[in-house]
Amino acid sequence: MLDPRIAKLADVLVNYSCAIKPGEKILIEAIDVPHEFTCELIRTARAAGGVPVVKLESNQIRRALLMSGAAEAWDVIAATEKGLMEQVQCYIGARGNPNVSELSDVPSEKQALYENSVWKKVHTEVRVKKTRWVVLRWPSPSMAQLAEMSTEAFEDFFFNVCTMDYRRMSTAMKPLAARMMKTDRVRIVGPSDTDLTFSIKGIAAIPCDGGRNIPDGEVFTAPVRDSVNGVIHYNTPTLYRGETHTDIRLVFKNGKIVEAASSNTAKLNEVLDADEGARYVGEFAIGFNPYCTRPMKDILFDEKIAGSIHFTPGGCYDETNNGNKSAVHWDMVLRQTPECGGGELYFDDVLIRKDGRFVTEELKPLNPENLM
Repeated sequence: MLDPRIAKLADVLVNYSCAIKPGEKILIEAIDVPHEFTCELIRTARAAGGVPVVKLESNQIRRALLMSGAAEAWDVIAATEKGLMEQVQCYIGARGNPNVSELSDVPSEKQALYENSVWKKVHTEVRVKKTRWVVLRWPSPSMAQLAEMSTEAFEDFFFNVCTMDYRRMSTAMKPLAARMMKTDRVRIVGPSDTDLTFSIKGIAAIPCDGGRNIPDGEVFTAPVRDSVNGVIHYNTPTLYRGETHTDIRLVFKNGKIVEAASSNTAKLNEVLDADEGARYVGEFAIGFNPYCTRPMKDILFDEKIAGSIHFTPGGCYDETNNGNKSAVHWDMVLRQTPECGGGELYFDDVLIRKDGRFVTEELKPLNPENLM
């Protein structure tokens, strides 16, 4: 018998996130996920009148291709997948991984071949711009181990966070997006030596309520490219290109990262030296999903942690274009809850959030007890 949680999740993805219409084609890209989930997505899409198309992938096979380092192969794959993506109106990317470190030993220059071909030509240029899309992780024992949870407990957490009432959250986040649209100066004060200032004047603020990522729960914008000054000392582990980093500390001067250190400083700087834009910031976002309360070492969850912000070296999104272009987009998370040392968030010198809780009346509906 099908787990009813799977059916509920498929309904959220197809009918809420993608809002599929009769006759529309939907690409389901299933990477290391159970066939029963993929089959339920197919049934749900068809029941809504959509035309499902499926592409199955494997991270183990992707690693083998990456290690081969054949640019010509990626060009062929990019051309084929671009043609497929251009024919669909909706996209669901269900991404599992039996081993979250599967790609950890792939050299950065070989990672870059994939990022500059398939990822750029298919996802950045077509999927993101021209389809209604949503991506999610699929729970695995590997993810449960990273989160230091039992498999059963992690699955319970996963389905709670992925099937919450996103319509309710959507209403509650609108005042935050409106406030950010009117804001010029932002200041972030946090644990250790974090004291960072920047401007978001004139850049859009985008509410994320389950229409792009599941789980969701953030409003994002971008800093004016050259306005960032100060220090941010992140307190959340981050997994990037298969490598886990902790204790990341970045020093900014006029928008540029001039000092960078972490538990693997050499690897961190290798990524930040990938191109000119990698040392500038493409995103600033505020997270508030009430079910995300601890790091999972999975950015789709961790960037939504209630009481957090993320500040992202690398390329910006088209919706919040600050002029920074890069093949890198590395979401790094700072938690400001009391157990993590607290902190303050100011908009134009007005305290907006303290110790992870919104303090102004119009934003209090985003505090956890009001969203659960």
